[in-house]
Order: sequence, then structure tokens, then C-alpha cells
Amino acid sequence: MARSSPGLGSGENLGSSSDVREDPDTDSNEEDDPINLNLSHSALDDDDPLGEGSHPQITFKKKRKLPSGLRLPNFFPSTASSSHPSPTLPIPTARSRKLREWSSASNPNTASNVSLPLANGHTAEGSFPSDNKDGGPLDWYLEGPGRRVGYDDLTAIDWIFEYTKERQRLRFLYSQATGLFGYAQQLLDASQIWIVLVLTGLAAGILAAGIDIVSDWLGDLKTGYCKPGAGGGHFYLNKGFCCWGHEEWSQCQGWTSWSAALRVRSSAGMYIVEYIFFVLFSVLFAFCASLLVRNYAPYAKHSGIPEIKTVLGGFVIRRFMGLWTLIVKSLGLCLAVASGLWLGKEGPLVHVACCCANLFMKLSPSLNENEARKREVLSAAAASGISVAFGSPIGGVLFSLEQLSYYFPDKTMWQSFVCAMVAAVTLQALNPFRTGKLVLYQVTYDTGWHGFEMVPFAILGIVGGLYGALFISLNMKIARWRKSSRWASTPILEVTIVAICTAVINFPNKFMRAQSSELVYLLFAECKHITDDQLGICKTGAAYAGVIILLIVAAALGVVLASFTFGLQIPAGIILPSMAIGALYGRAFGIIAEVWQGNHPNALIFATCEPDVPCITPGTYAIIGAASALGGVTRMTVSIVVIMFELTGALTYVLPIMIAVMISKWVGDAFGKRGIYETWIHFNEYPFLENRDDSAIPDVPVSNIMTQVRDIAMITATGHTLQSIQDLLVASPYRGFPVVSDAATKILLGYISRTELIYALKTATLEPRNLPPSTDVYFSHQPSADPQITLDLRPWMDQTPITLSGKSSLELTVNMFQKLGLRYVLFSDRGALQGLLTKKDVWYILDSTSDEHVKMGGGVLREEQGGESRGLLHRDEDREDFASPVDER
Repeated sequence: MARSSPGLGSGENLGSSSDVREDPDTDSNEEDDPINLNLSHSALDDDDPLGEGSHPQITFKKKRKLPSGLRLPNFFPSTASSSHPSPTLPIPTARSRKLREWSSASNPNTASNVSLPLANGHTAEGSFPSDNKDGGPLDWYLEGPGRRVGYDDLTAIDWIFEYTKERQRLRFLYSQATGLFGYAQQLLDASQIWIVLVLTGLAAGILAAGIDIVSDWLGDLKTGYCKPGAGGGHFYLNKGFCCWGHEEWSQCQGWTSWSAALRVRSSAGMYIVEYIFFVLFSVLFAFCASLLVRNYAPYAKHSGIPEIKTVLGGFVIRRFMGLWTLIVKSLGLCLAVASGLWLGKEGPLVHVACCCANLFMKLSPSLNENEARKREVLSAAAASGISVAFGSPIGGVLFSLEQLSYYFPDKTMWQSFVCAMVAAVTLQALNPFRTGKLVLYQVTYDTGWHGFEMVPFAILGIVGGLYGALFISLNMKIARWRKSSRWASTPILEVTIVAICTAVINFPNKFMRAQSSELVYLLFAECKHITDDQLGICKTGAAYAGVIILLIVAAALGVVLASFTFGLQIPAGIILPSMAIGALYGRAFGIIAEVWQGNHPNALIFATCEPDVPCITPGTYAIIGAASALGGVTRMTVSIVVIMFELTGALTYVLPIMIAVMISKWVGDAFGKRGIYETWIHFNEYPFLENRDDSAIPDVPVSNIMTQVRDIAMITATGHTLQSIQDLLVASPYRGFPVVSDAATKILLGYISRTELIYALKTATLEPRNLPPSTDVYFSHQPSADPQITLDLRPWMDQTPITLSGKSSLELTVNMFQKLGLRYVLFSDRGALQGLLTKKDVWYILDSTSDEHVKMGGGVLREEQGGESRGLLHRDEDREDFASPVDER
């Protein structure tokens, strides 16, 4: 694997690509190399406006540190010392490569007095030309990938280029850091990411607390309101705060049901009135949430986790994390949760936290203008979203690592930990429930478990895996039916109908009528800790049979309703509904085990139970059932165990939870490897490549898959005009073009993106150049060309694209795409172009479900303009055109 050397074999000047070495001292035969000798002499050609000459060169090795860096003269340099380079530093010359590599990174004084060519043929005296899309004031020829305008909407980023840009930005910053002010600049630059992370954690905690308070109040508003009175009640209080201090709800005088407000006395009339108000408020909240999403922020729908996972994998979805998306997601989430639909706020809170991070990063240009660093911050923000959703900072970090992040180095784990911790502390300080708990369903256990319970725990794991497979299959069938039917054009009507059906079904069943977070808490809690058993979950005797039936019926109906709800045009997560479904069948299973043990206390299997002490705790079965259901639907393992442990604080139950989650994943994987989020990525056709080793890769040569050279729209180095290039762009709607020496030999010189090509042509035809359409355009060094009347596009060309031999295997190529985050790979043989493969091609091959969908070598897999947007949120027909990077610049 190597970046190709442009022009090798055709007399082309390699520029800086030949100077990239780990250590100049290791190249002992450099002066004897005829290629290097030719390059050194060609660099002295004064007719080459883009030649090296005496210009400094940047290398990718570490800068040599100067001794005595903390001496007082270094903090306050004198005029004399700043006017002349230090005699201990090497002076760059054009003929000595080893000395020239010490350039501006080692000696800022020489870097500030050079004359560098600009893209329009002019030069900038005394300083580097500044280009904020280039990551700093270093010109294009100091790095192989060249200049970049930006990324179009629904395209992939170039990870290698972004990290190269960041390294060069830091190198230039450190080279200018002289004196106390320079060190202050370094400190400020290093602290920017921590400021953004702290602000993101604060914002995530505040928004999570606000969403909790508002959604609880709206949810209780379906059953009544808090009337002002002698007890200090207020209309804006939910039922819990209105009846604060009362052990039972029946003793609360401030809370007034709608039947009492309308002075209905009969039991039948009270039931009907409360039923009607429950349905009306549920439908109203769901309708308003859908209306907000549809009209103001279409990207605020669903949980957002599949899209975040795709974005963290290197994809660009503009406005997905904008201000309007944040506002609508937060308001819509309050309404959607209060509507009583089978959805949760945990997944959408991850999207909310990422939106906050994206807004705060706009305050830091070094973060906002580097797509790779931006994704590191978003990975940390995702951890804070889970942290406030479950009150689980460590679980949030592991969730980001296990489920979301494509690239997760050690520094990102530390950043995620800090952001998640700040978010949890903020939520703890706000204390939205006034109980000291971060989430409503946080419980504690003071009893242990027995060895014979491992069997029912394993059974719960099997049931969780079956539930996950059933839910994913049913949800996908509904999504395909919804996509192919007329409901796709009427999302608000569909949400309204589902809300009506859900409310009508929920109200008769007391377990379904309760808010999801309240239901999960009651299912998790031990009976001795429940002061007011509104759901009758702790009844004894013959009433146990009715409770078990209601629990099982609620779980079955919840699977169906959640399958219809997840995918509607409203903010909706699947984590809490899955936990509620698992807790329902887990509690039912625990009650059955408790009844069995109570009826047969002397059985051999119960010999370890102590007399006069409850042997079985049904609440622990609910916890393990919730963990198994969540593992079956998401296929996560470690993060679920840690989240459940942080919810309960019971280290004793870690082993049963681990066993249940492990079995649920095994059972779920038997029906399909994809979890619910990966399934939706596949359904929406997002070009996401899993950065894992378990993906099935066809064992074929890459030459059978790549777009062959005969099917590629190439650009030759010479023989073009502005008009001919514009005609090529009109005739070929591809996102990029390989550049070759000529049509006969096809020696690969580089690759130029459509976006950069359009921008270069646009700037050349405007002020101050105003070049006519007949202007000559070239992509290689032309000694006799006048830079004032011609256009050299080498600054905008990637002169060192990643290349492989055409004989390589597809597995090697796919691994390069996955590990390096590449956008494209070019294939050559002795420098001659053979083919092309893009990230979209690789995704299309790996994502195909049958061999007939893979068309090998026909040229149909190239990234066409707009091709990557196929299936992406289906917004092309109902949104305004976004400004491209060319228009923005």
C-alpha cells in the first residue's frame, strides 16, 4: 500500500511527495539515486512556478527540540535573536535535501520570508498564503493531497487528509510559538477541545433535566391537573410534585382528575371521561411532535443513532446536527414521550448531545474545520447522551465505544469520560425528580440470588434473543410496507392513526397506561420499597394470576405497538420500550418463580433458601429481562451490563446479567448478525462500512470488482481548455476524475475531485483573473507556460492518491477502506492506471444480499453525483437545495 508518485516515469516533478521520509539520516544512498538527482536539479528550474527552488519543505517527522526551552530569553526573545536564525539550526538550501527538510517547522524565521505561488499565479511575499479550508497557512504543494474546498452533502470524508491537515496546523502553530505569548497560544489551542466538551456536558445535562420535567408534566396532564389550593399546588406541577409528601395518591387533595373537574359522579361516566381525555391528549401531543418534525426539522425524526453512527464513520449529512434540529428534537421529544407511544428518549438524547457539541464546535475553528477531529468530539458527546439518559457515565463511554464510534483512540475515551462525567454531575445538581436519582427507574437491591436461579436467568436470555429477532423482523416488514404504500407521503396522518390506536389499547391495561419510565421503575423495584402500588403488582394470592396475564399481554402488545412506532416521523428511541417489554415478561417470570417456591418451599431445588426470608425477588427478574431484551434488539453486550449495574448499584447481579445478555446475543445472532441500528442503516442504504473483522468479504481479486480503466472518465495532463473541462463536467456526472499523463500510456498522475475542479474553474473566470473559455488548462508541470494566461490545476489535485496493484485481493482493499477511512483507491500496474474503487462500491458489494446484485467491473459502481444520497432520509424532494462547499466558499 502506498500513495502513488505522480508523474513517475514521465519526467514529472514530484514536489513534496518525494520528501516525505521518517528520518533523512536513514537514506544513505540518496545522492546516488538518479531519480533524486534529477528531482533536485529540476527543483532549481526558475521557469517552474511550482518548483521547489529555495522554498522550505515540510516533512512528517517530529520537530527537533531545542535545548533549554524554559530559559528566560526564550519566553522574552530579544530583537537580535528574533531577527537572525539560531546558528545551531540548519539553514535550508535548495541542493541539500537533508538540510532542506528542516524548513519552516524548525525555523519560523526562514518560513516568514519566502515567496510562495498562489493558485491564481501570483505570489505572496513575507508570509504563507492563507486558506482556511486547507487547515492552516501552508500551501498546497507542501502535502500530497493538495487543497480541498470542502465536502458536499451526503459524501464521505478523507480521514488521511484531515489528520494530515491537523498535523501541519499544529506544526505551524508550534513553529510560531516563541516567547510567553506563543506558549499561551499553544495552551489555548490545546484547551479548546476541553472547553467544548465541558460545555457539551453542561448542555446535555440541562436539556435532559428539562425534557424529563416537561415530559412528566405533559404525561400526567392526560389524567388530570394540579389545582391551586391551600396545599400550595400549581398547574405546572406534575402528579408526583403536586402530591409531594403523601404516601398514597388517594390522600392527595391537589391533584384533580378530569372526571372530577367535570363533576362526573358515576363510575361508568368517570371511566369514559378519563378515557376520552387520555386519547385526546395522546393524539394531540403526537400530532404536534410530528408537525414540528415535518415542517421545521426533518432530520429530528427517529432516534438518530443510525445516522450518528454513519456520520462517525466518515459520512457528511449537513444540517443533521444544526440548531433547528436541536430545538425541534428537544421539543418533539417532550411531546412524543408524553403521548404514551411506545418509544423512548434515551436514543434521541444521544442526537441532542451531538447537536450541542456541533454548535459549540463552531466557536473553535480548529475543530469545526477538521472533519476528523469533529468526529472525535461527537463520539465523546454521544457518551454524554447515554450518561444522562441512564444516569450511567461509564456505560455511556462503553456505549459510544461499542455501538457508535468508528474510530476510538485512547484520547477519545478520556474525552468521552470527561464529557459523560460533566453531563451526569450537571443532571445530579439539577435533580429533576427531587429524589437524588439521575433517572426515575434507578433502584437498589439488598438481596442476593441463588444458584438454582441461573436456569430461569438463562431462559430469560433466550426469550430476549427471540424478542430481538422478532422485533427487528416485524419492524422491517412494517418499514418496507410503509415505504411502498401511500403512508410515505402522509407521515402526520400515519402518526395520528398510530397514536389513536396506541391510546385506545393502552388505557384499559394499567401496565400500558403508565408512562414508560414509571412503568420500568415499578417493575424493577422490590415490593417493600413501593409505597403506593397503583398497578397492583405486589398483590398476593389468587390475584397473582391476573397480574401475570396482564404483564404478558402488555409485553405482547408492546412488541406490536413498538414495531409500528419505531420508524414514524417523530423523535423516537427503542431502548426504553425494549427495556419495558423485557421488564414485563421478566417480572411475570419472576412472579411465577416466586409462586412456585412459595407453594413448594421444601423442594430440593429450593434447599438453599433461608426460612422466613423471601427467597426470590421478582424485581431482579425484571432487570435481567430488560437487559436480555435490550441485548437482543441492539446486540450490545458490555455496555448493557455496565448500564444495568449503574442503574441498580448491585454488584451481586452482574454475573446473572452477563449470562442473560450473552445468551440473548447468541440467540439473536442465530437469526441475523445485524442489530436494530445496523438494520436501519442497511434499510436506508447509508454507505457505512463496519470497522470490524467479522464482515463477510468475497474471496475474489479486486480486478473483478473495480471499475475498469476503459469505463473511467479520465482527464489527461494537457490538451484542455476551460471550456473543455466545463463540458466534461456536464457530460460526466461523477464525483471525481483520475488524472493521467496521456490517453495512450495512462500513467497515473493523481486524482481531482469534482468539487475542487468546479471551484478552481469558477475562481479562474471571476475577478481578478477573468480568464476566457479558451484558456489552456494543465495538470502537470509546463516550463514554457505563462501562469498569467494559463490555469495550473495541480494545486487542487491529489498528487499522492492511495494506490494498489490491480492484482490485489478484494479483502486487502476492503481492509484498507475500513482501517484508513478512504474515499477511493486507484489501481495501477507500473504506473499505468488500471481501475478505480470507491467507498460506495465497497459498501454496495458488502451490503448486497445476493450475488446477482453485484455487477463486477462494469463501471456502474462509481460515485455519481447524487448517487450517495440514494435512500438518505428521502429528503431530496421536500427540502431546499443546500449550498455546496463551492458556493459557500
